[in-house]
Amino acid sequence: MNDAAVKAFVALIPVCALFTGATIIFVRRRSMSSFLQLVGAAGLVAVVLTHVFEGLRVFPRMGWGSQHSVGHYLDLLSAILAVTLFSLGYLIHAVNARARERQAHEVRARDDLIFL
Repeated sequence: MNDAAVKAFVALIPVCALFTGATIIFVRRRSMSSFLQLVGAAGLVAVVLTHVFEGLRVFPRMGWGSQHSVGHYLDLLSAILAVTLFSLGYLIHAVNARARERQAHEVRARDDLIFL
């Protein structure tokens, strides 16, 4: 096993943790933001797996590591989609959470005024 494969296996640990966390969040709270995060995390798993395959020289006809090969474009497309979708899902979640927090604060303030 070469250095590229070892690095890819090491990168697989946090990516699998991220995917597991996104799966748990999606199962608990089925929303568009959690779905986008789950698809983004799955894309990151695909990116790391392409690097594992490249390091282990699995499917050599894919041309892993060559600039204009199918493997290169699969890796690039997966990385772009993964980062975009995961970030978008997190952004939507943060905006919605902020809106819910603001709405709850307004309700508490209104209730405080009623009891004065």
